[in-house]
Amino acid sequence: MPNASMHTLIQLAENEVEQHTDHLQRLNSERQQASHQLSTLHQYRLDYSDRLLQASQSGVTMSNYHNFYRFIGTLDQAITQQNSLLEHLESKITQQQQQWLAAKQRLNAYQTLQDRRDQAQAEHRARVEQRENDELSAAMHYRLRQFN
Repeated sequence: MPNASMHTLIQLAENEVEQHTDHLQRLNSERQQASHQLSTLHQYRLDYSDRLLQASQSGVTMSNYHNFYRFIGTLDQAITQQNSLLEHLESKITQQQQQWLAAKQRLNAYQTLQDRRDQAQAEHRARVEQRENDELSAAMHYRLRQFN
């Protein structure tokens, strides 16, 4: 494979790793935001449960009790949905991490091949240079012997 082709493969693999990295960062940001929203929902539920308890101790109408209870039920549904969203995001993050790892391994393989090729070319050039130096040295030695 010519050097240009290998260079192109490496660039494509680098771009793929970068895309997976960006996507993973976005997913992590979404997860962090969803986790924060879940914490907020839990706090709202706790606050309204406390309000319901206080209201029931000081006397509350059945209508107000029903409204509190219904609102807490709505918060419970929102918490369930938010938990589902977090599970979905965790799954997507796991998939994205696997895709990133596969892309990174491909990039590393291409870079290793390129490094080996570069090393082999350097060794070949060194052998050619050594052979040329040996030939030049032998020719100079031969000429010196002819003059003596």
